[in-house]
Amino acid sequence: MAPPQRNETGKTGIGESLGSRARTRGGISRRSLLAGLGALGAAGTVGVAGCSRVAETGEGSESLLERLRAQGTARVGIAGEVPYGYIDRNGELTGEAPEIAKVIFKRLGVENVVPVPTEFGSLIPGLRSQQFDVVSAGMYITPQRCERVIFSDPEYVMLDAFIVRKGNPKGLNNYRDIVEKGARMASGTAYAEIDYAVAAGVPRDDILVLPDQVAGLAAVEQGRVDVFAGTSLTVRQVVRGSARAEATEPFQPVVDGEPAIGAGGFAFRPTSTDLRDAFNRELRKLKRSGELLEIVKPFGFTEDEMTDLTAKELCS
Repeated sequence: MAPPQRNETGKTGIGESLGSRARTRGGISRRSLLAGLGALGAAGTVGVAGCSRVAETGEGSESLLERLRAQGTARVGIAGEVPYGYIDRNGELTGEAPEIAKVIFKRLGVENVVPVPTEFGSLIPGLRSQQFDVVSAGMYITPQRCERVIFSDPEYVMLDAFIVRKGNPKGLNNYRDIVEKGARMASGTAYAEIDYAVAAGVPRDDILVLPDQVAGLAAVEQGRVDVFAGTSLTVRQVVRGSARAEATEPFQPVVDGEPAIGAGGFAFRPTSTDLRDAFNRELRKLKRSGELLEIVKPFGFTEDEMTDLTAKELCS
């Protein structure tokens, strides 16, 4: 989330006040995944293509939430990352973020949620160009991203982990290990793990950037890199069944001496405050009732990943 934290630009340091409040704990083939994405992406825009680039609302005009209620459909941007937002083997939209979105949009009077698949690095540009209405991909909330979009409060917090060869022969357990042992590293497009590694001293130009965690697993298995960095859930799920690779234990990234909090939320266009605020109200209800944990449990999330952090804290 990750989602790829995944970050297009800049550093991702967050202060101690957030670190003390965040509670954390220490497959599917690429071909079938992309095939499903393409099929659902085309189907998902049917019936709503005519309004895909309608100008955002101004004072006194119909709000985005009102428009979504009228058309009965919300388009969500996903990046094909298990377990955050993806198309399953049956061609259905799922993942922790889409399943939350389905519940909340229904409560807001929007019956249908359709996916618009894209690469992770294209989620914010796609949102801003109105290709979809919300990013539903477990995207980490960072100050840099908050300059371009507005976020809901986070639905989870997450640690990082590595994909390494079986037995972890180079003993790679955190970003400093990569530097000290001269290991070859890869991560995903726009993943925040790239910035975490750079903050630890890994030269940015030495990091191999791959499309996703499936490509990362292949790169490690084939010996092209020693390590692929991602979120702990992403890494743990993608190595299942691999005979040549494994996941390391989750660890807390550190940037400038502070814990870098990986907290994922839903992203909206800056003018979509009505939709974001209504979405947030329902998300908070899910948190208070315990329903949120029940929705995300099937995707490997536990009580340890639940959080009461806010987008305002993470954006600052």
